[in-house]
Amino acid sequence: MNHQMNHPPVVELENKAGCRYMLVSVVSKRARQIQDADKNTPQKPVAIAVEELDEGELNITYPPEYFQTSEK
Repeated sequence: MNHQMNHPPVVELENKAGCRYMLVSVVSKRARQIQDADKNTPQKPVAIAVEELDEGELNITYPPEYFQTSEK
């Protein structure tokens, strides 16, 4: 059994990404890039992407809409 499933904790990754939506979006996009580049990685692409985010190797660029507030 792999005990690293929750390492790093999702809360820490969420803080690094800014929000859960951005976390899922960035990790999934990076995992697809990894899988397309090398289909025979020994580690799962999502695990690699999470590790890159945790170690600060993955930079997140937020779209301008992320910072806009809706006014009614």
